[in-house]
Amino acid sequence: MTTTIIGVKLENRIESAIEFQRIITEFGCEIRTRIGIHPSDENNSCTNCGIILLEINGDGKKLIEKLSKHWAVQIMTFQ
Repeated sequence: MTTTIIGVKLENRIESAIEFQRIITEFGCEIRTRIGIHPSDENNSCTNCGIILLEINGDGKKLIEKLSKHWAVQIMTFQ
């Protein structure tokens, strides 16, 4: 079985969250794990950028294609 990890960098996290969520909802059965990482500043306020990590069943080609139209994407695949 192939496992794919997709890293997505969201520059405008607040503005792009709705579109990002819409896209990954289409692929909900293929996504095993979703982890969101966003740094905070010295006042513990969230910044408007972040990275989302998605663990996918299979190669996730269609999901990667859709996400790549909007955001910077990096992929790691394990056999």
